[in-house]
Amino acid sequence: MTGRELTLLSEGRVELVGRIPRSSNETFLAEVSCAEDSGYAVYKPEAGERPLSDFEPGLYRRERAAYLLSEALGWGLVPPTVIREEAPLGVGSLQWFIECDFQEHYFTLYEDAPETHPDLARIALFDYVANNTDRKSGHVLRGDDGRVWGIDHGLCFAASFKLRTVIWDFAGHPIPAALLEDIAPLAEATPPEVAELLDAGEVTALERRVQRLLSSGVLPVDRTGMRYPWPLV
Repeated sequence: MTGRELTLLSEGRVELVGRIPRSSNETFLAEVSCAEDSGYAVYKPEAGERPLSDFEPGLYRRERAAYLLSEALGWGLVPPTVIREEAPLGVGSLQWFIECDFQEHYFTLYEDAPETHPDLARIALFDYVANNTDRKSGHVLRGDDGRVWGIDHGLCFAASFKLRTVIWDFAGHPIPAALLEDIAPLAEATPPEVAELLDAGEVTALERRVQRLLSSGVLPVDRTGMRYPWPLV
């Protein structure tokens, strides 16, 4: 994607189109427009967040942090995401809407599209680094251009280990050397733009997770058989 998407998200006029159904928090489809250009975004206002016992309000910051982490790694797994203060329902995240076939998701891609497996395994690695608590199958999309994306990262980056994901098909597989090189700097320092959206304990935990990955060299294994989100899709 180009800077066009970030310009529209950051500077465009935001108009609500409608609520996205079956979301645990209030989530909206919005149109963003600048002059003659426009596009669609997913808007998650803080005001629509369901109170949680294990995450502080402000999940939109984690959505932005996941995007920044993906960009810092050079992986481009998370659609462009910004924080907007002046959005219609108050502060929240705006993420570029991915045009795709919503009948496809992780399970169908894994079974029917083996060419996506490297990207799916990379998402599994990203989720461990980010400590994703909610990687449902429907949070993996294949855009109309064939690109694989991960969405919905509001429940990431907790200090305590909370990984829950449907992507266990690559568990125990060696992590490609190029990906280990990508994550290696995180063992020493979290990118400042990511760290400023998290607390100190969350930053330390992220770096320790990367240190464990570098030591093991393999994608994590769920030895409990319980680290799945619900619902699965």
